[in-house]
Amino acid sequence: MKHIESIQNPKVKQWKKLLTKKERDKSGTFLVEGFHLVEEALKQSDSVMEIIVSDKTGLPPRWDSGEIPVTIVTEEISNSLSDTEAPQGIFAVCRQLQIDVPNAKTYLLIDAVQDPGNLGTMIRTADAAGIDAVVVGKGSVDVYNSKVLRSGQGSHFHLPIIRGDLHDWVEKLHGKNISVYGTALEGASAYTDISTGESYALLVGNEGNGVSKELLAKTTANLYIPIYGKSESLNVAVATGILLYFLKK
Repeated sequence: MKHIESIQNPKVKQWKKLLTKKERDKSGTFLVEGFHLVEEALKQSDSVMEIIVSDKTGLPPRWDSGEIPVTIVTEEISNSLSDTEAPQGIFAVCRQLQIDVPNAKTYLLIDAVQDPGNLGTMIRTADAAGIDAVVVGKGSVDVYNSKVLRSGQGSHFHLPIIRGDLHDWVEKLHGKNISVYGTALEGASAYTDISTGESYALLVGNEGNGVSKELLAKTTANLYIPIYGKSESLNVAVATGILLYFLKK
């Protein structure tokens, strides 16, 4: 194990850069924080590059880190890497894995969702609902944002998450005879009227504006969830959960 005591150490500076999207994109890596997320990352082969742990914390004895390098740091360094109110003192540097999904049958397509809590919850819900892959389109918050990772609760390590152009993806899915169901308030059918087969994609959109009209024009059908009370709309993550579980039946 290595030990680092200076907050000015180049390694520490590099880790802190991973709190920015620019550096995550440049390096192809990201930082996860907390016992649960690090443990989930360790379960995925080839994901974890390095473990960082505070000298006040220590590694749980049940963990098998194998050949993964472990660096012990001071509490000051650990706190500088954290953006939580109650740091747990443990982190992992992980690779952004490039995963192909040629055999996927079910997809969640996400158009310009900007709230990190919503995006993380949607990824977690897709995981729970047994969806094969999540495709996050342009205009969405970074999938490796720390708040997205925390809301995802480890689901980033359970299913493929792809960043791509949703227009290309909708066309690609149509080419595979996979139906794409958009979500809209106008010109849409009640979601309970839809019957799906084994293959389908659900397309959901921005918190304020919904799915772009250009994408909605390309879907197989568009769906809405009836509102029975006085609320104007459902939270996008809640709506996603309702629809994913209905389509999965």
